[in-house]
Amino acid sequence: MKAYQHVFRTFAGRDNITLDLGRILWALGTLVFFAMSIHSVWKGQPFDAVAWGTGFCAILGGGGAALWMKKDTEPVYKDPEHKV
Repeated sequence: MKAYQHVFRTFAGRDNITLDLGRILWALGTLVFFAMSIHSVWKGQPFDAVAWGTGFCAILGGGGAALWMKKDTEPVYKDPEHKV
């Protein structure tokens, strides 16, 4: 399996065909959170681990809750022979 297929399946729904915007935005938000944290420390801002952990927990919890809320609406591929 090629590397791009692994990345694609990470952001695909249960059918491994349909891209899921919620997963893409969740990953993008997490990357932006890390980038902004690194940038603020680089610029000399004080780092509060408790506040950082609370914010990161909110991002992970919000993304997980969003996936849970839409779990019944995700497309399911019916063909058992299907391979991406």
